[in-house]
Amino acid sequence: MANLEILVSELPTLIQSLKLTIGDSNEIMEQIILINNAQEQLRNIQKLIAQELKFDHINNSAIATLPRIATVASLFIPSVGLVDPAIAEKFGNSKTKISLTDLQSKIDGWIEWGYFLQAIAADILSDVQLVNQLNYDINHLSLCANFQVIAESLKINLYLKNSHLLEHQIQNISNSQNELLQLQQKLNYIFNTIKNSRSLLNILLGVSAFCGKSGFVLEWLDDDHELIISSDGKFQELTDILNDCDFFQEQIVALIIQGDTLREQAEQALKKIEQESSKEAIISQHVEIVPSSTQKIVRSALLIASSLLILGFGSWKIQKQSPQLQQTSLSLTQEGSAIAPEVGAAIANFKSAQKLGMEAAFLVQNPPHPLQVWQQAEIKWRQAINLLDSIPNETSVFDQAKNKLAYYQINYKFISQRVLIEKKALANLESAQKLAIEANLLGQNSSHSLLIRQQAQDKWQQAINLLEAIPESTSVSIQAKETLTIYKTNYAAISQISR
Repeated sequence: MANLEILVSELPTLIQSLKLTIGDSNEIMEQIILINNAQEQLRNIQKLIAQELKFDHINNSAIATLPRIATVASLFIPSVGLVDPAIAEKFGNSKTKISLTDLQSKIDGWIEWGYFLQAIAADILSDVQLVNQLNYDINHLSLCANFQVIAESLKINLYLKNSHLLEHQIQNISNSQNELLQLQQKLNYIFNTIKNSRSLLNILLGVSAFCGKSGFVLEWLDDDHELIISSDGKFQELTDILNDCDFFQEQIVALIIQGDTLREQAEQALKKIEQESSKEAIISQHVEIVPSSTQKIVRSALLIASSLLILGFGSWKIQKQSPQLQQTSLSLTQEGSAIAPEVGAAIANFKSAQKLGMEAAFLVQNPPHPLQVWQQAEIKWRQAINLLDSIPNETSVFDQAKNKLAYYQINYKFISQRVLIEKKALANLESAQKLAIEANLLGQNSSHSLLIRQQAQDKWQQAINLLEAIPESTSVSIQAKETLTIYKTNYAAISQISR
């Protein structure tokens, strides 16, 4: 018994080693050895427990085995502190005593988790392409860190007096927006990979792209068989990462709009500086320093010219102008009047598109929002895109419109997805409520046949499934959670009657 107690006191350390760090593939083999060693010690404890259970007088005894979570942390991982609640189940509950039979069952679970980690490690090491991708990700910033770097680069105090600095800042803003677009594409890849992949290895690739240099650790499977990972000391389920992807998508849209505003301010300031410089250049071209010896002649010439103008000489010269020069002047005037309306319409459309984009962005700040709000934003993005798409190639704002169109199309796609998500959530809630009414009618009389009660039970279960599928990011999430509690109570009640 003494040997068993000594080994049991080492359990927290053993359980801590039952995890797999995904990042540098060169370290995976070392971790497999640690997991093997931990499993071997756990099997030794099982053998001792089996020996102890052979004696009738200790069959129902309990020994102080697993200490409280706080004690585990302070004794074995003092630098970490309390064990995170997300993996508290991995270490057992808060009981200070546990029966040998229960301990044996827990050890079975820990050993099985070790086999699961070994299988994943073996699959990773056997896939060269997967290993290369993991090694690539570990050398790049995490998605969160990457986003923060880009966000910092857009915190620009525009220097409105220096054209070179303004040009440099405009280029920086464009670069940041391009990086945001790339980050948005990466987010889409991560979200779709984690959500839609059936292969765990593919899912791990999505998580690897999300965590980057931070790497991540496979910590445990919770009671709902949801994989729990940790990265940078933060414990998350895969659904938490999907929620983070939603959050960053919204932040990226906001930053792109902010970049548009900053660039517009910088371009206007730069245009103003160029106009002022042009005026100064024109003035300097017309100013001549007249030698003192000729000042009198110049003054005399000016007096003569003034007299001639007064006498109508100027009018005579204009009337005698060459027919060819008059025709050129007329054609230029006609061309200017022909192009001006088209240019004016293009500029007006460009400004209207910008205004619609700003309105759409402000509408969806600080979600969640009702379906109508997302739809309003979707309409505004669509209108803005149509305006930008209508701007002709030969106009001065075409290049700006083309660049902005790329951003707006991505924003429109993102908002359209949110509209679909919100519609689906609302439809789920309404369907669940309808099923609940039907289940309630079926189960009102407990004297009904077992078949009818079973139908009522099935409808409650369907309603519960629909509510559980509603994402937390939607506007009906709170209502769904409140309703879910009631439906689960009703389901439990009808299940009890049906037994």
